[in-house]
Amino acid sequence: MASSDPNPDQKQLSGGGKFVPNEHNVLQKHVMFFDRNHDGIIYPWETFQGFRAIGCGFLLSSAAAIFINLGLSSKTRPGRFPSLLLPIEIRNIQRSKHGSDSGAYDSEGRFVPAKFEEIFAKHARSHPNALTSDELGEMLKHNREPKDYAGWLASYSEWKILFLLAKDKDGLLHKDTARAVYDGSLFEHMERERQSSKNRT
Repeated sequence: MASSDPNPDQKQLSGGGKFVPNEHNVLQKHVMFFDRNHDGIIYPWETFQGFRAIGCGFLLSSAAAIFINLGLSSKTRPGRFPSLLLPIEIRNIQRSKHGSDSGAYDSEGRFVPAKFEEIFAKHARSHPNALTSDELGEMLKHNREPKDYAGWLASYSEWKILFLLAKDKDGLLHKDTARAVYDGSLFEHMERERQSSKNRT
């Protein structure tokens, strides 16, 4: 029987009015951290606030807000007139999936464990469960699709920022850390750690 829900990809909490992603769409969970007021829409100032919350500087957070919202807004709002506010609609985030990536998200935004494991099986040579900076660079080159310049830039930006923020003291990006970014739990952890560190000083 067909669902009577006009938007099956999103539900509303009774009384709270907060957006809850479809439990099968991990890509939605990946970006929900940046929806700071939980209304299902991410505006540039929320992207900025999210990057600041995980420890990025003012300039990087500003650049990320412009680059991400400018690149994704129209893709997640198909058939709608472009908005100067550059909103990103989480329920359609799978439409923004770019090329030259690892394939760890499928076309519906679901996590593909085999593709994630492939990253480390193919490129983590120095340490079986971690990537060095050079290995990360090799992985990015390996995933490039011909003439997909936008995809190259998007993948490079995503992974390099992740490496910058999440590498350990030995300059390694660990598998469990990378895995946590796919469902957004890493962002929440980083915000808690940063807040805890502030409270101790």
